[in-house]
Amino acid sequence: MQLSPLPRRTTAKIARRLAAGIAAATVVTGATSAVAPAEASAAPASAQRIDGWIKHSLMVMKAKGIPGSYHGIHRNLMRESSGDLHAINLWDSNAKKGIPSKGLMQVIEPTFRTYHVEGTSWDIYDPIANITAACNYAAKRYGSIDNVNGPY
Repeated sequence: MQLSPLPRRTTAKIARRLAAGIAAATVVTGATSAVAPAEASAAPASAQRIDGWIKHSLMVMKAKGIPGSYHGIHRNLMRESSGDLHAINLWDSNAKKGIPSKGLMQVIEPTFRTYHVEGTSWDIYDPIANITAACNYAAKRYGSIDNVNGPY
């Protein structure tokens, strides 16, 4: 079986994203100095994509009985990662222990695994899985992501 080449538009789009990801991978972003790994794009997502991720997460959370609001998620997401779904914190106490915070909501792997929400991806960088796991954790620890106003 012979594969056909990718359409020119698709190839150009892939090349642009790859170039942007490589160039941006060394940029330090946000208050947490989150740095993306070399293979990831460090560019913050558009407001429209973030809006969609939050709304999707809220639907999953509602179905699973996890409290939280759009505003609470958005506030924490922007503080933690500035909308960079591949953000990784390489300097805080968790990173020094070898378990850096990752993704939109800056969750560490053990917390992500413990508070993972059934029906979402097991990929910590998946925006829906990351948001819902973080909100599930915040609900158990603080009552809701809405009650989190600083690092958690």
